[in-house]
Amino acid sequence: MTTGHGGRGFVPKGPKGYVNPSDPEVIAAEKARGPGPVRTFRLTAAETSLDLGGRTVRSWAYGDTLPGKEVRITAGDILDLTLANHLPVTTTLHSHGIRMRCDMDGVPNLTQNSIKPGADFRYRFAVTHPGTYWLHSHSGMQLDRGLYAPLIVEDRREPLSYDKEWVIVLDDWVDGVAGSTPDGVLAQLRHGRGAPMGMDMDVDTGEESEHDGNSSHGPSRILQNSHSRILHSMGGSVDYPLYLVNGRLPHAPSVFRARPGDRIRLRIINASGDTAFRVALGGHEMTVTHTDGYRVEHKKTDALLLGMAERYDVLITAKDGVFPLVALAEGKNAQALALLRTGGGASPHASVHPRELDGEIVPARRLVPHESVALCGRKPDREIRVRLTGNMREFNWSFDHQPYSLARRHPVREGERVRLTLINSTDMWHPLHLHGHTFALKGIDAVGARKDTSIVLPHRKLVVDFNADNPGLWMLHCHNQYHSESGMMTILGYRK
Repeated sequence: MTTGHGGRGFVPKGPKGYVNPSDPEVIAAEKARGPGPVRTFRLTAAETSLDLGGRTVRSWAYGDTLPGKEVRITAGDILDLTLANHLPVTTTLHSHGIRMRCDMDGVPNLTQNSIKPGADFRYRFAVTHPGTYWLHSHSGMQLDRGLYAPLIVEDRREPLSYDKEWVIVLDDWVDGVAGSTPDGVLAQLRHGRGAPMGMDMDVDTGEESEHDGNSSHGPSRILQNSHSRILHSMGGSVDYPLYLVNGRLPHAPSVFRARPGDRIRLRIINASGDTAFRVALGGHEMTVTHTDGYRVEHKKTDALLLGMAERYDVLITAKDGVFPLVALAEGKNAQALALLRTGGGASPHASVHPRELDGEIVPARRLVPHESVALCGRKPDREIRVRLTGNMREFNWSFDHQPYSLARRHPVREGERVRLTLINSTDMWHPLHLHGHTFALKGIDAVGARKDTSIVLPHRKLVVDFNADNPGLWMLHCHNQYHSESGMMTILGYRK
């Protein structure tokens, strides 16, 4: 059974007077993106066994690989992707970072009905901007299983010159380890305050919904005694047993092969649920070229810090030998590993700590947007202030002390320049993501790098500007999966 694509007139519950996901304004914006070649893909979400490098776990994934098979298209293409749901529960698919038509955004009960078990849904939309993106479930805690895959949009007029490309997907892993599931971990974090085990409250509707039916929480996965100097707080909420690069454990890492002197583009994606990674390639300096798919003036760095859902593109010139690509789980005393091999030599130990990890880290606020993507210095027509609230003890994460509701929307109008001020009143850091748009980080005297996800440090604020040029209803949420599912989500809505 296929549940359709676009134009079906889906209308979510909530206040009137807003542009709904399939309204004429949405169709007009999509038409303005223009026709293009159609690229067709099919993904199947199903329970499967995943080999993490000598250790096999049962989980949910797109196919039988982790990450799911890469989807690669070119800017200007029409992406036609059918998701077949072979899971025992409902699901959806979100194309993270893509500026698309609203009814293809994949948010259950806001932009579409959830895809029932045994049904298909056809996502079809124009993709106009090149960059490094990714696909993931936007239903409950499913992202913290294996339901994600890279989405690479190539540039028809690629400005970079390089010999090879290495797509690197980082993840923290708990599902199927000693009886743990992400839903069970969330129940632990809620200290028994949430729904009974085996039933979760759907934050979209307030209705009970089954997850995997496991009756055991598994061992405690609550992170204790953690601190990150860079994040000014704990590293996160969850003490994961495993950390992965491209679905592999450090003792059996994936290996990327090249020749000495090759210029390699690294596309780095943080697909984790609760972990910021500090990333470095031993023996190499990196040149940052993009963040969240948008070009920046080239900047050299030793290491990068990626919050959940952030992406960075960098260039390196490969040296001769075997080199560790290390993703340090910030504040969690653990790491993931992959290898770059251009010659002979023994592989480094799984616990290797290249000196670059302790070198310079270029934060996003210090990156300068390339002139081709920089927003002009137009003054904002509207300002929205949102306060991040909640605490670890009660695990009651929210915006403005109000948990997510379909009835609560922050209004904007098409054509406005909007300034969004995010004020973090909590003791934790939060990676905030805005659907359907990219925003410019606000500097002291200029608009900064373009992003769709950015970290807000505890007791700090983040000021961003964006153009309201994509009508519909759009999520703003923390991309810590445990925070968002506890209520740290809200909606930006275009007024009629």
